[in-house]
Amino acid sequence: MTNDPAARPVTIPARVRAWGWFMDRFRSMHIATMSPTDIEHNQTMRGIPAPVRRMLFGARDTRVDVRDLTIPTADGPLGVRIYTPRSSHAGEAVDADLPIAVYFHGGGWTLFGGLDVCDWLPSRVAAELGAVVVAVDYRLAPQHPYPAAVDDCLAAVSWASSHAEELGASASRLAVFGDSAGGNLSAVVALLARDAGGPAIRAQGLIYPVTDTTLDDESMRENARKPVLHRADMDAFFRYYLGASREHGADDDPSVAPIHAASLAGLPPAFVQVSAHDVLRDQALDYAARLSAEGTPVEVKTYAEAPHGWVTYPGIMRVSARASADLVDFLRRELAAN
Repeated sequence: MTNDPAARPVTIPARVRAWGWFMDRFRSMHIATMSPTDIEHNQTMRGIPAPVRRMLFGARDTRVDVRDLTIPTADGPLGVRIYTPRSSHAGEAVDADLPIAVYFHGGGWTLFGGLDVCDWLPSRVAAELGAVVVAVDYRLAPQHPYPAAVDDCLAAVSWASSHAEELGASASRLAVFGDSAGGNLSAVVALLARDAGGPAIRAQGLIYPVTDTTLDDESMRENARKPVLHRADMDAFFRYYLGASREHGADDDPSVAPIHAASLAGLPPAFVQVSAHDVLRDQALDYAARLSAEGTPVEVKTYAEAPHGWVTYPGIMRVSARASADLVDFLRRELAAN
C-alpha cells in the first residue's frame, strides 16, 4: 500500500465550516431530518435554478460532449449519461481506443439522482483523462432499496464493457469510480465482477467510500457533527437503503459492506481518497489496509483539511480540484494502453 506521509487533520476552511453551519439550520439539508417530500425533492434537485446548482455542485466541463441514453437491464430501462472528450484540434478525430470509466454518484443511495447535480466530476475526468465516462442514474432508496442500486451498477458496467467499441473506447481499459455511496458501489461491483469472472475491471477509484455499516468507530464519534455528513445521516441512509433486508443480515453482506468479503485478493488496483474530517475516514482506511494485506495494489491519499463531500460541493471546497487531479493521475497510470 502506498500513501503520502500521514496527514494530521488541519482546520476545516472557514468557507466550508460556514456551509456546514448553513446546512445545519435547515431540516431539508440533512437526510436524518428530511421529510418524505424533502427526500423526493433532493433526489433530483431539478427545482433549484441551474445557476445555483452550478455554483454549489460545480459546472459541467465544457471540453466534453454529453448524451443521455436509456439502456436495457433485467430490471427495466436504466438511464446513463455518456461524456466523451472533444478533440483538441478542430477537425481532428477523437481516439477510438479511449479508456472507459463508469461513475457512480454519491448521496447515500438515496439522493442526487437524475445526474444533473453530478456533472462536475465525471465530465472533468472525461476531459482531463481523455476517456469515455458513463455516469449511472441508478435506482434510489427508499423507493428502491438494496439491492436495486447494486444490480443497476453492475448492469451498467457490463453494458459499458460490451458496448465500449461503439462508444469509441476499449473494453480492455475499463475502470469504475465513485464517491461515498458511489465509492461503495464501485468496491462492490469490483468484487462481484471478480467473482463472476468479468467484466474485466482495470482500476477502482474509491472516493471516501462507505465500506462498512458501523456507526461506532473513532471517526464516526470524532466527526459526528462535522460538515457535511453527520453520523445521524449515516444511520438514516442505512435505514432507507437496507430497509427490511436488515432483518436478514444485510449489514454484514459484502454487497453492502465490502470489508466483510471473505477475500479481497485479486481485485483491480484501488485509489482510496480519504477526508480527514469525515465520519467515513476510518472505514475507508481499514478497507485500504485489508486490500493491501491481501495483495491488491492500493494507493491512499488523505486530504487533511477536508470533510466529507469535496465531490458534491466543488464550488465550496477548494480541495476538489487537487483531489480530482489526483484521481485522474491514478486512472491515467492504471488505464494506460498496453
